Amino acid sequence: MRRRPGLSARMKLALSYAGFLFVAGALLLAVVWAFLLRYVPDNSQGLLGISPNRYLLVHTFAPAAAVAMAFLLVFGLVGGWLLAGRMLAPLTRITEAARTAGKGSLSHRIRMEGRQDEFRELSDAFDSMLEQLESHVAEQQRFAANASHELRTPLAISRALLDLARQDPAQDRAAIIERLHSVNTRAIDLTEALLLLSRGERGTFTRESVDLSLLAEEAAETLLPLAEQRRITLDVTGGTAVTCGSAELLLRMVTNLVQNAIVHNLPADGTVTVHTGAYGDTSVLRVENTGRPLPPDLLPTLTEPFQRGTERVRTDEHAGVGLGLAIVHSVVRAHDGTLGLSPRPTGGLVVTVRLPAAP
Repeated sequence: MRRRPGLSARMKLALSYAGFLFVAGALLLAVVWAFLLRYVPDNSQGLLGISPNRYLLVHTFAPAAAVAMAFLLVFGLVGGWLLAGRMLAPLTRITEAARTAGKGSLSHRIRMEGRQDEFRELSDAFDSMLEQLESHVAEQQRFAANASHELRTPLAISRALLDLARQDPAQDRAAIIERLHSVNTRAIDLTEALLLLSRGERGTFTRESVDLSLLAEEAAETLLPLAEQRRITLDVTGGTAVTCGSAELLLRMVTNLVQNAIVHNLPADGTVTVHTGAYGDTSVLRVENTGRPLPPDLLPTLTEPFQRGTERVRTDEHAGVGLGLAIVHSVVRAHDGTLGLSPRPTGGLVVTVRLPAAP
């Protein structure tokens, strides 16, 4: 944005200092005139015949007052310029850091020394913003690279199958078509998951009153055949837990949690428990499942995109696209909530979602 040239903040402060100093001097002279000189007689004899009269005092005092006022003006300008430069030096460093960040270098930090004041608070806030922005940009770059890789894989497989069918007409076309259908379905699922994740990150949705207990029952009913196929007991307990948000996104969040709990479970005879409840101004959804013990260093990576938790037990047919918990984390953040992951002592995982209760 182009702006018309104007005075710098340093010059404005210097002129302000000089102006205040000049006005203070003028007021002092006015006080001297009002409370001193007006009581001096204005006659040829002066005061008691020995003091100079008002005329002589004014003509003697006026040149000295003018010199003093000029000195105050110059002193105010010079002193104000130096003081303003010293005070605005931290702001110059912050401006240089902002320009450096604007050129794409987010690793630069101000790290201003000195005691706490307004400029140090601004510097610390700017450093914190740069740190978060750098982390967010790095996360987006990793996400874009992973998404490109994940999308390239089914496309490459589809091209290979088509080349095979074109080069060798004797191949079983039905088998090739079935494999193409499977690959394309996976690509569509991945694309829909990416779009849903992006929607959750933007937070652009209409908010309404949503009961998490009803969503839990709906998700359990939908996934019950999968649980029965794997011989896993699926229970929904608790009471109403009303929050404010998107019913579609929250249903996907609950569905992903329940599906993950079923897929990443014991090979058979496992359990999944979904519990909902309201605690003060917080609505809580907790999904607990059995399974093998989880390494502590695996938990922080489960909510990252395309991290499928390779050390967790799952079947190949439900391997997913690696965005299940990433979508959950995105939806929770978009609804101003928190997501907690903790391992069960006997194996498995406990996922706790806390959302603000609806007013």
